[in-house]
Amino acid sequence: MNAVLRSEAAPSLFDKHRATFERAVLACRERHAWSPYPEQPGKYPDAAQAQAAGLAAYQSHLGSRFALDQPGTVAEIGEELSPYTQASLGVRYPQADIDALFDAAQAAMAPWASAPVDERIGVLMEALDTLYREYLFEIVHAVMHTAGQSFNMAYAGSGVNALDRGIEVLVHARQAMDAIAPRARWERAFGATKIVLDKRYRLMPRGVAVCFSCASFPTWNAWPSMLASLATGNAVIVKPHPATVLPMAITVRVFRAVLAAAGFDANLVTLALDTQAEPVGKQLVKHPKTAIVDFTGSVAFGQWVERNAHPALAFTETAGCNTVVLDSVTDLDAVLRSLATTLCMFSAQMCTSPQNIYLPRQGVRTPQGTVAFDEVARRLAEAVQALTGDAKKASMILATLQSPRTLAMLDDMAGKGGQRGEVLLRHAPYVHPEFPEARTSTPLMLKVGKGERDLYGEERFGPVSFVIACDDAADALAQATRDAKEFGGLTAFFYSTDGAFVERAELAFARAGAQLTVNLTGPMPLNFAAAYSDYHVTGLNPAGNASLTDLAFVAGRFRISQSRQPVPAAETTTA
Repeated sequence: MNAVLRSEAAPSLFDKHRATFERAVLACRERHAWSPYPEQPGKYPDAAQAQAAGLAAYQSHLGSRFALDQPGTVAEIGEELSPYTQASLGVRYPQADIDALFDAAQAAMAPWASAPVDERIGVLMEALDTLYREYLFEIVHAVMHTAGQSFNMAYAGSGVNALDRGIEVLVHARQAMDAIAPRARWERAFGATKIVLDKRYRLMPRGVAVCFSCASFPTWNAWPSMLASLATGNAVIVKPHPATVLPMAITVRVFRAVLAAAGFDANLVTLALDTQAEPVGKQLVKHPKTAIVDFTGSVAFGQWVERNAHPALAFTETAGCNTVVLDSVTDLDAVLRSLATTLCMFSAQMCTSPQNIYLPRQGVRTPQGTVAFDEVARRLAEAVQALTGDAKKASMILATLQSPRTLAMLDDMAGKGGQRGEVLLRHAPYVHPEFPEARTSTPLMLKVGKGERDLYGEERFGPVSFVIACDDAADALAQATRDAKEFGGLTAFFYSTDGAFVERAELAFARAGAQLTVNLTGPMPLNFAAAYSDYHVTGLNPAGNASLTDLAFVAGRFRISQSRQPVPAAETTTA
């Protein structure tokens, strides 16, 4: 590529974004609340115009060919259906030969890997800035009509928060690489002879990374994963879920354009597509040129990746049984409102959504006395119903169901739960006020005993929760931490006014590898994960082996190669 263009243009990109990057460094160090982006779509600059332009850009894709100039195109495919209209998007994407993508990715890497770290960081900050300034609302609508999120969630969770996670990864990548000295002079006496060596340390990328994006949150994990590999000198092949291609196709096209404008080979980022009938995921993972795999998605395939990716380095986030323990509270209504909101958020199609709610059989202690188990369960169901009884309110919090398989799961759980327990809240479709054909469902809530572990002892992806009677609070804690250890758990929620019991729970969940939230109520969703502050996934249980974001997420993506040679005697004498 054009070295002159790189030397003049790309380094200035880091200076352009230096203030934002350094502010992110501070936020990561201190773990406080910060973002360079407006938290609400209405606060985006020229919001009305930007949103209208984004909607028009999204609509321009419908029924058309998606232009992506990358090597090895062999066919056109596309099978996305909008969960809001249940109609085909009609977008046709170029499907590339996998070997051609790997060959092109490998050929693109050398100049990129040789570029100074800050040069690469600057280019990637420019890519994030371009996504934000020029494509954010286009991607928001693409996420809405593929993943099924609401407009506000697509903006916040799949837009600006995903951008934040991207910057956060770049901070950690630079820290990991800056920890390696590029050169050293080494001296040591061997007998009467002093040996003086000059040593040089090179940061070498592992190779080509394959990044899988999931159906329900395509950008949130994929953007940080892409950036972690690119920042450390690797190339990336992006493999989106067939149901949610458009957000990642836009992403890939933006990255390719920014890389090319900075003088690098656009084939550092390419798109690998498949269909649900003919998947290529295993082929990508086992490809001899795959050096890194980032996977977000189902437990079954995530476990297959972990077992089969070798010798590639694998980073996974799948799912688990996220739990709630209710022991004692100061304000039961406030707790139940917060739990209800979190149970409903995006129809519980989030990897952090709670599912298994453990209560002592004797009830929950409050300042007014112990509230019986059955009453707590009933009031929780009522709190959920209050959020979803009105269609307009339901549309903002529940949005849609991404997959029709979720409806089948709900029907199955309702039948089994009714036979073996009690249906506290029946699921039913609601009519979306803007999209009457939308695939929707209100939550299903079941009351069961510990003997029904086969029903709740795995993630049921979608709006179903289980209220489970336990012997006492200690048993509830034991059951919840067992879920995390055995089935995986990303998050856990714990309510107790007993300080010693809280301390015990914190240690128990830490050992189980679930991130714990204690006694939180109020307007913030309980499962909100803040960039620059919250670590997402511990890697300590079956829910995944990687965390967003820590040094381990980036440090293994490059290795250190060294050379050493004696220093001429004349130089050591002069020194």
